[in-house]
Amino acid sequence: MRIQSHPILTFPWEKKITFSFDGKKITGFTEDSIASAIHAAGITTFSHSLRYNRPRGFFCGIGKCSSCLMQVNGIPNVRTCITPIQEGMTIQSQNQTGSPPTAPFRTTTKKKLQTHIVIIGAGPAGMSAGLAAAKQGAHVLLVDENPRLGGQLIKQTHRFFGSKEEQAGIRGIHIAEEFYHQITHTKKIDLLLHTTVIGYYKQKKGHTLIALKRLKSGEELTEIHCDKIIFACGARENMLSFPGNDLPGVYGAGGVQTLMNVYGVKPGSTVLMVGAGNVGLIVSYQLVQAGIHVCRVVEALPTIGGYHVHAAKLRRCNIPIHTSTSIKEALGTEKVTGAVTTRLNEDLSPIKNSEENISCDTICLAVGLTPSTELLMQTGAEMTYLSLAGGYIAVHNREMETTREGIYVAGDLANIEEASTAMLEGKIAGLSTARSLGYGETADEKLEECFKRLEGLRQGSFGKFPREAKRQIQKEWSK
Repeated sequence: MRIQSHPILTFPWEKKITFSFDGKKITGFTEDSIASAIHAAGITTFSHSLRYNRPRGFFCGIGKCSSCLMQVNGIPNVRTCITPIQEGMTIQSQNQTGSPPTAPFRTTTKKKLQTHIVIIGAGPAGMSAGLAAAKQGAHVLLVDENPRLGGQLIKQTHRFFGSKEEQAGIRGIHIAEEFYHQITHTKKIDLLLHTTVIGYYKQKKGHTLIALKRLKSGEELTEIHCDKIIFACGARENMLSFPGNDLPGVYGAGGVQTLMNVYGVKPGSTVLMVGAGNVGLIVSYQLVQAGIHVCRVVEALPTIGGYHVHAAKLRRCNIPIHTSTSIKEALGTEKVTGAVTTRLNEDLSPIKNSEENISCDTICLAVGLTPSTELLMQTGAEMTYLSLAGGYIAVHNREMETTREGIYVAGDLANIEEASTAMLEGKIAGLSTARSLGYGETADEKLEECFKRLEGLRQGSFGKFPREAKRQIQKEWSK
């Protein structure tokens, strides 16, 4: 299931690694995660559910669901989609109840760190925030649970829109490379990768975070003391409710991007895309670039939600886009073997006798994101539910500070928008935190520039919903 040729990407498959999965020897490459290597070998069932023993497979690819949990070298509940493979690993699927650990407890070392600003999440918002704060003179610790920087940028092969300041004309993967170069050459930024922040504690002065770093020899528990925190934890994939939505072969659009553009693995051979927003249209075209057939795109709304330039690309590839249409059912018992779609009325209710059977082995869901606010909620910052913003978000002001002093937010955590907007909000949060600590002779000037650029990005019909979401957030803040 490896992608053999690609017009943009090259995959450095050089050093092979051998490991076992449920007693079967499998060969992957040093760049693989456990889940991508297993999937590349043609194994799409990762586990079976607790109650009904139904098969489960790859879904989100970023460690934010339970679909890929496995027992690795005797340790249960390992998120295999963000865990690199190692030579000689013994991996077992967790079927129904799983099994207790068989490995001895590994050594856990403890350490303490002190810094000015901690940024949780090294995606476009987090990286922008780190660079902005460091350039003003503040010390920054950038923490991410993944093995590399970049967040969603590392799998975005399309060119960005907007102005030169928003990286227009540059592919997301190249923006990630430039960020990496700048961050690793900035002395005031320290990195903690392979590290998950698991707890927050308010102190009389400042804040404390507890983080767990995964090492080859064990774990390292780190107590981090800081003056300010920027939460840039991103978002997770939404799910649709329909029979068969838990079958292997049903993926989130981000999970498909991860398999294809990070690991060079095909999710399947024939894809039904659900959702014609920007993500659905862009990922459909990326599937075509990877040599995968997209049989159609279906959209519940009566109009295409994404930029028409992306829709035009699909139409030039003879990929039909069916509006006022959605998925009704996924077919198959052990994995997806097809799907049933249905036409929808103006009130989004199914039209009787409009069903159509679709032949496919993959269903890709591009139906929006939900902010990942679980850790942020531990701070006690005031939360509010806004459907326009994607779900529960923290009430925050223009400088991205929440109702909890010293706690800031940025990116999809603060409102589901484009990566360009996430980078600008990250920069605002970074400048604001640095200024609040007494750094930043030029922070005021740069902040005003960012506010103007952000306002410009949200103009026009495609900025309508983000613009209204931010208006409602500011209204909550004013209360």
